Amino acid sequence: MSPTRAPRSAEQQIARYLRLSVIVAVVTIALKTLAWRLTGSVSLLSDAMEGFVNLAGASFALAMVWLARQPPDKEHPSGHHKAEYFSGGFEGLLILLASLVVIAAAAQRLLAPQPLEALGWGLLLTVIGSALNAGLGVAMLRKARELRSVALEADGRHLLTDVWTSVGVIVGLAAAGLTGWMWLDPLIAIAVALHIASEGLKLLHRAANGLMDRAVADPVRADIDLVLARFANPAVRFDHVITRDAGRRLFLNLHLHLPPDWTLARADELRREVEQALATQLPELSVGIEVLPLGVEPLAQRMT
Repeated sequence: MSPTRAPRSAEQQIARYLRLSVIVAVVTIALKTLAWRLTGSVSLLSDAMEGFVNLAGASFALAMVWLARQPPDKEHPSGHHKAEYFSGGFEGLLILLASLVVIAAAAQRLLAPQPLEALGWGLLLTVIGSALNAGLGVAMLRKARELRSVALEADGRHLLTDVWTSVGVIVGLAAAGLTGWMWLDPLIAIAVALHIASEGLKLLHRAANGLMDRAVADPVRADIDLVLARFANPAVRFDHVITRDAGRRLFLNLHLHLPPDWTLARADELRREVEQALATQLPELSVGIEVLPLGVEPLAQRMT
């Protein structure tokens, strides 16, 4: 009987998908660059440029996921989980830069339209590359929801954005080939670039929110409140509940107020029960509980 293989950790699964994204990016770059060379279409050039952004984004995300896996140290006692937000921000910047390059090239072609060649082969290669991106993008978003990975979500959304822009390019070029309206080619490229830019801004916004210690999402906060409500009663009170979302890790700090005549052992037992209940409900949650007598607040709280 062969030995059972240990399940991959979340970090290993994320890294595996990102390595696959790098491979797919290289393949689609080759396909779409060849499509551009065959046709001379500036809109296919914009599609190929998006492939280079995919490659750079996935490579950077892979590096950030490795950094996020590093254990806490003296300078980073809460770990390095926010590193994934840098990958989302970096990818957003790359998308914006790519859109500017495409707009510049399309503007020149719009002023001087050129005929397209071998359009059938170019569109076929683009369809193949887009199909690869679509399959991987859907799989990455599904895994991102499961693992709460910002890096996977950013890369998956970027791949699906590439698919939709490729669909627009394919439809537009087919129309240009049928009608002979060559100005459609640069016009489509500009539309694609503007769409790409909007996605880049969304990624930058999400990364900025994550780096500014955003509170956990409402459904997660509802789960936390539900657990705390099971323990709360006139003799037990929770307050100053502060949450923080750090990528795949969530942090919770709160005050647990107990009657002043409770022994330390009894107070510690209840604190452990609360921590265990929260960990069962939200395994990715790191909890810090400060135990205080009822009617007492820390000096820092009294001064605010």
